[in-house]
Amino acid sequence: MNDLKSKTENKLKIRGELSADVAFDANNLNSLNRRAFLKKSSLIAMTTALGMNIPFAGLMPPGLVPKAFAADNLNFDIQGKEGLRLLNDRPINAETPAHLLDDSVTPNKYLFVRNNGIPPTSVDPATWTLEVSGESCVEAKTFTIADLQATFEEVTLQLQLECGGNGRSEFSPAASGNQWTTGAVGCPTFTGVRLRDVLNYCGVEATAKYVGYVGADSHLSGDPDRVAISRGVPIEKALERESLIAWKMNGEDIPLQNGFPLRLVCAGWPASVSGKWLSKLLIRDRIHDGEKMAAPSYSVPQVSVAPGSKVPNEEMKIIESMPVKSLITFPQSGITHDLRERLIVRGHAWAGDNQITAVFVSIDFGSTWLPTGLNGPANRLAWQDWEGWVQFPEPGYYEIWARAMDQLGRSQPMVTPSWNPRGYLNNAAHRIAVQVT
Repeated sequence: MNDLKSKTENKLKIRGELSADVAFDANNLNSLNRRAFLKKSSLIAMTTALGMNIPFAGLMPPGLVPKAFAADNLNFDIQGKEGLRLLNDRPINAETPAHLLDDSVTPNKYLFVRNNGIPPTSVDPATWTLEVSGESCVEAKTFTIADLQATFEEVTLQLQLECGGNGRSEFSPAASGNQWTTGAVGCPTFTGVRLRDVLNYCGVEATAKYVGYVGADSHLSGDPDRVAISRGVPIEKALERESLIAWKMNGEDIPLQNGFPLRLVCAGWPASVSGKWLSKLLIRDRIHDGEKMAAPSYSVPQVSVAPGSKVPNEEMKIIESMPVKSLITFPQSGITHDLRERLIVRGHAWAGDNQITAVFVSIDFGSTWLPTGLNGPANRLAWQDWEGWVQFPEPGYYEIWARAMDQLGRSQPMVTPSWNPRGYLNNAAHRIAVQVT
């Protein structure tokens, strides 16, 4: 496949950009849209650049750029992490290549990093405190981590987290923000106490509408009076059994870049509601009005808009449950495969607050779909593993696409969904490149 990569890089210079994620396990941070569209006449040029036949070329959506066209990016060293790709270094934001997410339970070293500010540099878990207060809090209290451990039932759950902007790089025209491909997602186990137990211990007034958080990360400006991010969830989400205040991830201290020593975990919603370096919880009698709660942050248009439209903030809505989605984690995109052998394909699927009921794969650009085997979740709000196999009819270039469906009958689109100014909620079918010889 290295020969294919070389031919691609040397021969194909289309519109000055390459398509990002995950062919050859590569990621082009400057790519605006890994599903860039070309004219149908470019098919000959693509076949020439690939140096091989495209067996299902007639079924290829008009103008679709093969996944094989990608560019490498150097890894960036982040303490406690391995193999992540840097998107931004101030604040640090880094994603995980899809093939490194093959584990059913995401290892600490492979969980993506999404920061809005600068993590605290001096952390002592023994003296760390969590304040609970707010307009709808009956009695404000302050807890140490030891207090939480001694007072409340300890719970361990596997919980899926995904950045609301995961997949942003596919939108055209380009949306502002970190150009995530597919790697801003993971599903480790978290150990802590139920958020609802702590809130009920302090007392929740009937007027409660929202729970907001404040973390100890500092604002990029260095202004001590500004917080980097302070979001939250409606009281109903906060009181779910799966919403946790956690101090361990996969049985170990939470990595610093993921919120050590204490974080909130409200799975199934944008990971931005799961505040890191947690120092304060506010039981609000209104929608929380912290930093990055107001549109356009973590908000999408209330109705579909034309790509590139300017959308007034008052016509936006806050993102809540994430959409149905899947990821191919094996094989790694860009492999060479023997025609005589069938190929095992596997990955994960999730659907916000909902459950996955089916996952399908295609080798003919979505013209036909094959069912896969699907496992149930470890617990509610954990992703689900799936596995199937494909057999290729002849040598050439192929793409394997994956598409999931939830219990409400909602399925992933085959192309990028409705455009929005910040590039949120892209749940297009995931695809990888395979050379069959």
